Amino acid sequence: MSALLDVILPVFVVIGAGYLAARRGMIGPEGIDGLMHFAQGFAIPCLLFRALATLDLGAGFDPALLGSFYAGSTLCFLAGLFGARLLFGREWEDAVAIGFVALFSNSVLLGLPITERAFGPEALVGNFAIVAIHPAFCYAVGIAAMEMVRARGAGAGAVPGKVLRAMAGNALVVGILLGLAVNLSGLPLPGVLWEGIDLLIRAGIPAALFGLGGVLARYRPEGDMPTILFVVALSLVLHPALTWGFGWWAGLGQDGLRSAVVTASMPPGANTYLFAAMYARAQRVAASAVILGTALSVLSAAAWLSWLR
Repeated sequence: MSALLDVILPVFVVIGAGYLAARRGMIGPEGIDGLMHFAQGFAIPCLLFRALATLDLGAGFDPALLGSFYAGSTLCFLAGLFGARLLFGREWEDAVAIGFVALFSNSVLLGLPITERAFGPEALVGNFAIVAIHPAFCYAVGIAAMEMVRARGAGAGAVPGKVLRAMAGNALVVGILLGLAVNLSGLPLPGVLWEGIDLLIRAGIPAALFGLGGVLARYRPEGDMPTILFVVALSLVLHPALTWGFGWWAGLGQDGLRSAVVTASMPPGANTYLFAAMYARAQRVAASAVILGTALSVLSAAAWLSWLR
């Protein structure tokens, strides 16, 4: 267990440093927002661009890998949506936002560094394949469900356009699409450009983790605790369990199973709060689930890593 914690804790030390710096006023909200804008708007898209531009698409995009992960995430979305509606009596719009919390794992800021530290850089092929369609898939599901619920059968024809516009404005999606374009076209890029991209990449994950700590410092886990615990359990327990079961049934290899299950075991990402804020629905549940899930994932990630060893 101590070896596993040695893998996980450095990631949370950086998050904790950002949290303490923000709480003590050593860095203001504008600084945290700027850091997150740099990380999520530039450095992380560059990371995804490079990964997809150089990824062996034939080896990385394993149907068993993607099917196992996304079948699990879709079932968790439905469990969160209908659980929020039927168990906790939330309005349908709130229920969609809560389902999105269970759908969107923190696949980049936590999934990538934890997998790399646990199994090495060569183990990230499966992670990058999952991440390649993760934001597009999750936002497509979430926005489509929300718009259909809001439309209540009227004006549903506008839903596809709204989904496409939302994804086109997401920097992560843009980085992924550009990387795929370079990969598929075989377009050669000058070495100096790759070196510049690598400089941005090296700054991306640490900046994002520090900034995530600063964002978490703004919120408190409060109110709606049964709902929050429910959706955190879906993220940390049900999603990885389903992914492991589907992967085992599909005969997924060890490397792919590790990537899929570790990514599935990550807590809700900050994008879940952004989605809730975009529609002004279940924001307290989303913010609190990100905080509590991130804290509890120290233990849950260690447990899943131990299972996968």
